[in-house]
Amino acid sequence: MASQLSRRQFVVYSVAATTLTVAAPLGCDAATAQGAEETADGVGRRPSDVLVTGTDAEMLVLEVTPANRVVVRLPRVEVGQGVTTAVAMMIAEELDARLADIDIPLADARNEGNQFTGGSNSVSSLYGPARQLAATARAKLITAAARQWHVPARTLRTRGTRVFAPNGRSATFGSLTRSAARITRPAVSTRPKPASKHGVIGRPTTRIDARDIITGKAKYTGDLTVADAKPTVVARPPTLGGKVVSVDSRAARALPGVHAVVQIDDGVAVVAETFHHAFQAREALRIKWAPGPLANLSDTQIRSRLRAAVPKLGNPPSGSAQTEAEFEFAFVSHAPMEVLTAVADVRAQRAEIWFSSQTPQSAREEIASLTGLPVSKVRVHVLRGGGSFGRRLNHDAAIEAAQISKKAGRPVKLMWSRADDIRHGRMRPATHHRIRASHARGRVVAFAHATASVSESFEKQGLSTQGGVRSAVRAPAAAPLPSDSGLYNFGRLSGDSGSVDLAIPLGAWRSVDSGTVRTAEEIVVDEVARSLGKDPVAFRRTTLRSKTVKAVLDKVAAAGKWGRSMPQGHAQGVAVHEEYDSCVACLVEIDAVDPKNPRVTKVVMAADVGTAVNPRGLEAQLMGTAVDGISTILSAGLHIDRGAVRESSFADFHYARQRHAPQQFEAHIMPSRRDPGGAGELGVPAAAGAVANAYARATGTKPRRFPLDF
Repeated sequence: MASQLSRRQFVVYSVAATTLTVAAPLGCDAATAQGAEETADGVGRRPSDVLVTGTDAEMLVLEVTPANRVVVRLPRVEVGQGVTTAVAMMIAEELDARLADIDIPLADARNEGNQFTGGSNSVSSLYGPARQLAATARAKLITAAARQWHVPARTLRTRGTRVFAPNGRSATFGSLTRSAARITRPAVSTRPKPASKHGVIGRPTTRIDARDIITGKAKYTGDLTVADAKPTVVARPPTLGGKVVSVDSRAARALPGVHAVVQIDDGVAVVAETFHHAFQAREALRIKWAPGPLANLSDTQIRSRLRAAVPKLGNPPSGSAQTEAEFEFAFVSHAPMEVLTAVADVRAQRAEIWFSSQTPQSAREEIASLTGLPVSKVRVHVLRGGGSFGRRLNHDAAIEAAQISKKAGRPVKLMWSRADDIRHGRMRPATHHRIRASHARGRVVAFAHATASVSESFEKQGLSTQGGVRSAVRAPAAAPLPSDSGLYNFGRLSGDSGSVDLAIPLGAWRSVDSGTVRTAEEIVVDEVARSLGKDPVAFRRTTLRSKTVKAVLDKVAAAGKWGRSMPQGHAQGVAVHEEYDSCVACLVEIDAVDPKNPRVTKVVMAADVGTAVNPRGLEAQLMGTAVDGISTILSAGLHIDRGAVRESSFADFHYARQRHAPQQFEAHIMPSRRDPGGAGELGVPAAAGAVANAYARATGTKPRRFPLDF
């Protein structure tokens, strides 16, 4: 029967249990329940504790405890994007529970189901299953109360995590959970509410974990105290992919507080009593390094090879005029504020790992392979992360921690320093773009966009092959590249892509390809408008295909007072983007009186993401993408000098700080009754394009190399 259900449908089966537990396992086998969450003591839930239904890939589990707590084990990771709050709002909406009564712990790595956090799809993929889950639980609770009070179920109502009768009698959900768990056929509808009845979804809401984060109650991997797990750091090669030739660890081992020194694939690890002891001992190591495979390669050669790898554009239509441009985008570090940390306890018969992961199932499988243990003997605990932007798709730190724990024969708490991650971690690939817009009789009749990107070669056997999650970094896109969704009515679209394979650790950086592809295209759209003697906003309005995209463009133009008079050296810029079943427009104002020190002074964004579950969270996401756009266009990039990353901290990796943030920021959320689309990565291309276009108009230049101060 399960195979006959659609992605959004599921039927709930009930059996006796001490608490009401409803599970929506998408893609799990109902007979084996292999996706079931383990309890705190490591023992799997009994079949009677889990109600397995449906064919979706999620495996959401909702439990109502006798203490009147609603617990939903989330198969996603919270890395600051607010997914726990969004899911809590979905549950509160359909269950009629108070947000304060809802807990959203993160699920451990499971055998089956979907635990991938990425692609801006968490809210959209969970929206249907989470609401259906809660609606089913609510129906069971109402039915349990009706039976207990001997009244018709249809006369009962729910609010504030309680069931109410017409005479005022009430009961907490928790007091009804035992009897509700036995109900197989609820007496009231299990359908979620229509959007017109929503009272929680769509209301700006403060994050449910805000107080915990501010007060320090929220726990990250670095906060964990795991029995006997000692602080650990790794000495890494001076060049990317370098290898240990020899190591003299006598001086390091002689220092106080040092427990072990072990060699791993990508360096030498020191296990010590404190991180202070560990860093001191790391400095005392005497290591001879073999240079990495890029030791004779620097930015100039990489950019030259990228330029040569861009496929040639075909012939333009006869009789057309051309607007042509080439763009270079640098490597960019993810640089999340919380550095990579992992705790590992690898024993002969089992392994247990704690870290923040967007891909815990892949990590579990790779750790099992590394340690030689069956997957069933490896347990991965997922913790919240202090930022990611795609960095935690890869699990380099967990792989290393497992290696070190196994070799040292003890639990370890591994921390990558900021310099470790910037110099040896993952980065957005450098790219080169060649674009040609052909126009005739006042309109674009053909648009060609060819690119080349650095691709990661997997010749070495270190962390480029371990923890890589290769699928997270897209291969060169298939032609045609320009505006894959047909964003503009630009006639014939064409394009191709090439690549330069290098042994550089790459990762999916927020918005992945779109952050460079669409940014470059939006710059060219402005230049085409200029060559045709048209206003950039008016030109876009006449060429955009989608009414929804036109609406967000109109919104920022009106709210940002597009076209207003500005002083010399100041200007406005605009750009749009459409992806993830959502769209966004961005208008910025820039002060470039000093072209070498520009400052974005104002940002106005408008987004249509379908139903915005938490508009306040969406505004925060858009604000973050605005800062990303400011950073990657104006100042933030990585240099490669003879096989080594030059930058090592925020002192020289120039990400926007508070003084670079816009003095004014506005986010306008367009009303919609559609199911949610994606939002987390949506704003990056529009923000970056708008910043570049504003700078070009303010300075009268045509920026081609990003970041501008590279």
